[in-house]
Amino acid sequence: MKIINKLFALVLAASIMMMGCDTEELHNLNINPQAVNEIDLNFMFTAALLGSASGGSAGDNRYVDWRTNIGMGAYLIQHLANAGGGIAPGDKYTENFESNNAPFEFFYGDALKNISEVIKQTGPGGYDEGNKLNTRNAARIMRVLNFHRLTDFYGNVPYFDALKGMDGEFFPKYDRQADIYPELLRELEEATAAISPNNPDDGFSRADIIFNGDVAKWRKFGYSLMLRLAMRVSNVAPQLASEYVTKAVAGGVMATNDDDVWVPMSEGPSLWINQNGISRAFFPGDGGQPGYLSETLINWLKAGATNANEVDPRLMVISGGIAQWSAVEWTPINTNPMEQRGMPNGFDAAGLDELFGEEVDQPTTFSRINYLMLRRESPYILMNAAESHFLMAEALERGIGSGISGTARGHYEAGVKAAMQMFEKFHSSLAITDAQVEAYLQRHPYGQDKPALEMIGEQMWASKFFNWWEAWSDWRRSGYPVLTPTNHPANVTQGQIMRKLRYPAYEVATNANFQDGATLPDIFMTRVWWDGGN
Repeated sequence: MKIINKLFALVLAASIMMMGCDTEELHNLNINPQAVNEIDLNFMFTAALLGSASGGSAGDNRYVDWRTNIGMGAYLIQHLANAGGGIAPGDKYTENFESNNAPFEFFYGDALKNISEVIKQTGPGGYDEGNKLNTRNAARIMRVLNFHRLTDFYGNVPYFDALKGMDGEFFPKYDRQADIYPELLRELEEATAAISPNNPDDGFSRADIIFNGDVAKWRKFGYSLMLRLAMRVSNVAPQLASEYVTKAVAGGVMATNDDDVWVPMSEGPSLWINQNGISRAFFPGDGGQPGYLSETLINWLKAGATNANEVDPRLMVISGGIAQWSAVEWTPINTNPMEQRGMPNGFDAAGLDELFGEEVDQPTTFSRINYLMLRRESPYILMNAAESHFLMAEALERGIGSGISGTARGHYEAGVKAAMQMFEKFHSSLAITDAQVEAYLQRHPYGQDKPALEMIGEQMWASKFFNWWEAWSDWRRSGYPVLTPTNHPANVTQGQIMRKLRYPAYEVATNANFQDGATLPDIFMTRVWWDGGN
């Protein structure tokens, strides 16, 4: 009892003493001085830019590229071929669950998560409201880029209620792609117009690793992305397409390679951060992707050539030749343009042996991607000026929109020039001269060897090397180039090129909104809305 009385006395005394304390001091005792109560939005914005290229800020900068951009996209559109090694469901139309899951997991869980927080904290009620207007609107442009990728992969996806986990929305409803695209275009229109050199924005130029705060280039990027999205829906929503093609060209799209959207990469600080995820996927002893060029691409680059000077100058830029590549050395075997050989798609090693009638030694038989474009610090391309020119050429040929200056031929030729000369960014030795471009255009005059739209579509396809998921979307929309499907015995599409990704199994199993809102049936041959689906 004495102990209890003493404790009571001590508590009473302490209470009396506390009553004399300042209320604010009492409140501060409940605050952890080590806790993070304000996020560095400049850091989050930079992380979002990295995350939009290879998922770099998530700690694995090759996962999405290895499994989906390469594993599905590069093989589906027959830029690359694979007869063993790595992950390559797109080569033989097989299923790989990681290739299906990767964009859903990494875009929502990495880039879009960071972008969402930047937009939230720079908007109404955010702790940086009104102070980072360019950061906010550049983030909105990047949000469109990532969401349009997602919906192009899967069709209907969570959009309006997505990324609200902090508000308790863990299983958002699905939105129709036909409703998402108009919203993406509206968002681009608002965000791009709002970027201005007069906006207050401390730290934007430091956080912006793409353009270093150059708002004019951000505006060109935004309007070029608007042009892409408008043309993507042109087959199913011609009025919407016409409206936004007109707005995009009036705003000003990318015109030269100085406007291209590159995300810089670096060797450090570790193998898993800041390095180019495409390079990491192919690097010997690291990624495991073999990097053989497809017979379809090689034959297209050599089409009509009777000597080395008549070969498309991109061939020996994209290809480093037939070569042995180890982690320490690149050893060329044959660099004669006329003797480059692509691997046919859809064969495993045994199938190649049967096709060739002998055992095939792949490294000494088939051309590889040029190792100079696969350095770990190589920059990552998100969008190029060539695309804008090809889209304007197509719009003029099809009579979509208004206000496009010049001719379809002029934009086609400007697109070819930009596409051929963009690779110098990887290494100075990969430069293609104006004279080489002009000679190529004279050998392949616009609209003569093939219909104009087919030539535009093929050049767009070639210009998307490394941006293979976009080339897949272009092919699905336009049908160009005309690809011959493969028919490996293990294929799951009855020998047809895939039209969409399947949703992650965990999303199918846990989100009660899936059955009512997703693009169904959930198979590879179901078409998304702009591809003629429901």
